[in-house]
Amino acid sequence: MRKARLLLVITFILSILAIPVWASGPSVGLSADEALELLRLGNSRFVNGTPQHPYQNQERRTLTASEGQKPLAVVLACSDSRVPVEVIFDRGIGDIFVVRVAGNVAGVDEIGSIEYAGDHLGAPLLVVLGHSKCGAVTAVAENAPLHGSMPALGDKIKPAVEKAAKDNPGLSGEALVGPAIKDNVWQAMEDLFHQSQIIRDRVKAGQLKVVGALYDIESGKVEWLGPHPAQDQLLGIAPPGAKPKGGPKKVKPKGEKS
Repeated sequence: MRKARLLLVITFILSILAIPVWASGPSVGLSADEALELLRLGNSRFVNGTPQHPYQNQERRTLTASEGQKPLAVVLACSDSRVPVEVIFDRGIGDIFVVRVAGNVAGVDEIGSIEYAGDHLGAPLLVVLGHSKCGAVTAVAENAPLHGSMPALGDKIKPAVEKAAKDNPGLSGEALVGPAIKDNVWQAMEDLFHQSQIIRDRVKAGQLKVVGALYDIESGKVEWLGPHPAQDQLLGIAPPGAKPKGGPKKVKPKGEKS
């Protein structure tokens, strides 16, 4: 009886000691490339119908409530209900710091939230995520009437629509939406770099990687666009006209199964 009781006590102590290691998950101490690969793998599982639903249990809730959050990535995404960020990346509680706004634009509130996630929480990766059939971009591209506070939101998207129209002179209306959605991702990234010294400094210091991505709401696949083509110029560390660097490398994260 005494041996059985001792065994139970030892098992209980070991289980308590194991919780922080197991429940802390992959978000602690990851590089930006490792965090990006976790998102890639998660999206692949989501598309293939084999999600793992990691870190969605009581241990994870207890750990993040007591020790705080250490997200592996920040995602600036659209508010569209068809773009559930944690679901499409098959991640769990405390994994992703999500900032959502119609049209995935980067205004003062969004930038402040992203700065908090990077400067205070130490997230190594920022993803600006656009998506197919975006209603906000479509409204601006098709000159739909906007009322209330929506015109101010539309103003953040207009530069992307104008650039898409300039680069695709034969397109207009619905046909222009696809290129405009992609340009809107680049526009949000430009706004982030132009308006946030904190983000610029963290990228320059190698503490943050900023990449663009596009989510297809029908297939579920995320297309990775990589860093902004003019990132070095936007950061002021390369002259205008310099060739952009390539996209991020694939790195297999430690301890993560595909």
